[in-house]
Amino acid sequence: MGDKDRLERLFDMQAAFDSELVAARHLEGIGMEEWIQRETLAMVSELAELIDEVNFKWWKNPKPVDEGRVKDELVDVLHFFLSMCLKCGMDAGELFDRYIEKNKENFARQQGKSQKKGYEAPNAR
Repeated sequence: MGDKDRLERLFDMQAAFDSELVAARHLEGIGMEEWIQRETLAMVSELAELIDEVNFKWWKNPKPVDEGRVKDELVDVLHFFLSMCLKCGMDAGELFDRYIEKNKENFARQQGKSQKKGYEAPNAR
């Protein structure tokens, strides 16, 4: 895989796609705020497609879940997520670091060890 880790490669691939898309669709000049709005809506659309794949409609007869389609929808969500990270100036390293810190905080909240109250699990350690 070379010198770059997988997450860095995904960021590079998304940056290349975003650049090509902006040029091909003449989307230059759109600010970060509008990009985030657009990509959040696109992500919501992809999440709606994802939920349709896993039989959330209790009023409808379920169909077999196609795990391949579920995974494809998750990848579509990731595309928009990575693009939003890039638009905010976040690279793979920063995303990794922020994830590590938030993960620690999430565990602390569930264990009742955080400054933020109201998250403690009933049987917290």
